[in-house]
Amino acid sequence: MHLFDSAINFLTNPGIFFLVSIGLFLASVQFAEVWTKPKVAGGIALALVGFVGYAATKHQVATTLSKPDNIPIVIIIAALGFLYWLSMRQAVENDRRIDAGEPPKEAAEKNRKVLVWPDLVYTELIAMVVCVVVLVVWSMLIRAPLEEPANAARTPNPSKAPWYFLGLQEILVYFDPWWAGVGLPGTIMLGLIAIPYVDRNPKGNGYYTLKERKCAITVFCFGFFILWVLLAFIGTFLRGPGWNFFGLFQDWDHNYVAELNNINLSEIVWVKLLGGREPKFWLWREIWGLLALGFYMGVLPVLIALTVGRKLFRELGALRFGVVVNLALLMAALPLKMILRWTLNLKYVVYLPEIQANV
Repeated sequence: MHLFDSAINFLTNPGIFFLVSIGLFLASVQFAEVWTKPKVAGGIALALVGFVGYAATKHQVATTLSKPDNIPIVIIIAALGFLYWLSMRQAVENDRRIDAGEPPKEAAEKNRKVLVWPDLVYTELIAMVVCVVVLVVWSMLIRAPLEEPANAARTPNPSKAPWYFLGLQEILVYFDPWWAGVGLPGTIMLGLIAIPYVDRNPKGNGYYTLKERKCAITVFCFGFFILWVLLAFIGTFLRGPGWNFFGLFQDWDHNYVAELNNINLSEIVWVKLLGGREPKFWLWREIWGLLALGFYMGVLPVLIALTVGRKLFRELGALRFGVVVNLALLMAALPLKMILRWTLNLKYVVYLPEIQANV
């Protein structure tokens, strides 16, 4: 089993784990018709339960799972896995019906009336009672994760945010605090507001489908599962003392100090590639980062419109296409920046402390 443990620790190296997770997610969308079959899904579920049971025998995993403030994220991950399978299964079944010329399954229930009383109110009452009972039992069996009063001379190590902010705390590692705490969340909210005005495709309204809305579903699920749930998992199970990475089965060493030589793009170009010194004038110093940023957000959308996105450009028009592509590129900037940090130790593409603008 030592070989298996070493393999798991290797696979949970941040760069490898992130790329493997992206690959598995894309495969789950591409081969949804295969893995959503009850027998296949049941086998995957049993394998995952067995793996979790084995992982719980490891000291660090058991310690992490036993913390009261980590219980919600474990429940959420399990629930999201089930709901993802259920939605994909229903989408696959509807796609088969549509290919056979039949209406979606939900169309048969379109005209079925459900009375608010007693059907809806009765169901909501039962759900409310069950939730109250669960919360009361939970509060009786598990102690609240309260700590001692704050003491500047004795800070927790690692000091982690609540589970619902762990994804944001992970983003803070790779971006400037203003951009990670305000810019990206604000852009996400604006993007959500813009969805009804940008996406006018009537297909998929009121019924599950994958083939008719494959691109939209993939982008949304990628943003949710990879750029939020996965980051929360990393922050919970792989981030240890000093906010250093540890393998899933690796014990956390509080004396471990990782060597970090993070550098900016300007230093890579001017010093390492050109063998000179960084210019003092900030605009000339960061010219390479500004050019890279301009290409990424200005030129790349045009290239996409002329190549792989030509059909989407015709359907949406220039304005809506520009909004969609720029939002997608901003979303892609997070995993791209993470990979650049892990591979090249890149901290900032553009570093402008003179005007408090770092990217």
